[in-house]
Amino acid sequence: MQEDFLHYVWKYKKIDVSKIKTTTGEAISVVSVGEHNLNSGPDFFNAQLKIGKQLWAGNVEIHIKSSDWFLHNHEKDANYDNVILHVVWEHDIDIYRKDNSVIPVLELKHFMSTKALNNYEKLFSKSQKWINCEEDFMSVDDFKVQNWLERLYFERLERKSQNIEQLLKDSKNDWEAVLFKMLSKNFGLKVNGDAFLSMACSFDFSVVRKTQSNSRILEALLFGQSGLLEKPIQDGYYSKLVKDYQFLSQKFKLSNKNVLPIQFFRLRPPNFPTIRLSQLANFYHQNQNSFSKIMEIQSLEAFYDLFSLGTSAFWESHYTFEKVSKPSKKTITKSFVDLLLINTIIPLKFSYAKHHGKSVDDVIVDFIQQIASEKNAIVEKFNALKKTSNSALQSQGLIQLKHYYCDKNKCLKCAIGNSLLNK
Repeated sequence: MQEDFLHYVWKYKKIDVSKIKTTTGEAISVVSVGEHNLNSGPDFFNAQLKIGKQLWAGNVEIHIKSSDWFLHNHEKDANYDNVILHVVWEHDIDIYRKDNSVIPVLELKHFMSTKALNNYEKLFSKSQKWINCEEDFMSVDDFKVQNWLERLYFERLERKSQNIEQLLKDSKNDWEAVLFKMLSKNFGLKVNGDAFLSMACSFDFSVVRKTQSNSRILEALLFGQSGLLEKPIQDGYYSKLVKDYQFLSQKFKLSNKNVLPIQFFRLRPPNFPTIRLSQLANFYHQNQNSFSKIMEIQSLEAFYDLFSLGTSAFWESHYTFEKVSKPSKKTITKSFVDLLLINTIIPLKFSYAKHHGKSVDDVIVDFIQQIASEKNAIVEKFNALKKTSNSALQSQGLIQLKHYYCDKNKCLKCAIGNSLLNK
């Protein structure tokens, strides 16, 4: 038995409230269950109850056992002086107020339906499962699942917007700098995302503005700050980048001491950091005032056009500085642009609107639903239980669901878990 479940039972009246009584036999009439308190103090504030013939207004505290009151040291905390009802699963000891009167107790185990208990025990059984509800996930109404995933998507956007606000603060309210840092992180993908972000944060964005007219100088900046120009390599282009970076380092007092190491291991050649950094440099070489452009674009195809670019000429015949490869145009794919849209551009649009007190929720829903569902282990496993994800909105919602609800056993705060408990 979890205390969270008892909170759920009380909050949503998952018992026959017309029949509940205190342990001393007084009838309890619930006018209001109160406001659920998720911080310190009693679990529900400002409840209104009629106990016997007396109308009470005050707080409700919930425990598995009455004696948990002392386990949690509530007898020493003045915040609990106004508790009018102690809701417990099992009553094992009386709790007294300062005036020596006993706090009325509702012992829930006498009023809980067998069906509700069975649903709860099934959901939280200790057997090894990928998610608690995997046996019954298929039975949940599609409309309920899709509504919940849309809500989870915006919950995920809210989490991302907190990170963006911190980046904005660190960047002295320069949205162009925030875009550069976020694009850098996402050009690095999962393997090099943090390293690329640390690179982007290692110098002021004004350096990009001052160098972006020259693609080679901009590449020198990104490669040098990433620590990729520190080997003794005999190559003409490499030597020019090293010389350019040495000049930039002196001019702008650059340092890459705090930049995380770049990884090549287990990456397909098109995702090598050398290729992605060249593409990023090429994007900024071709686009000034990128943030304002991105905020103005309204169609998916326009974004595909914006990022329809490749590398500098050197990288058309290389994946690394050391070795020549078969010549090929290494252009950014639509699937890669989709990742940029999901992880950078749409969160930025959402955060920018929120920062200025505007709502673009409907626009964002329309936009994200046009992007194909992501393909990853989480989405595939949910789809194996029940075909759920048809767009990036659903796939992002499923990622949020798995990480912040399923993995944390927060079924009682999940619409799917609630639906199964109410079967």
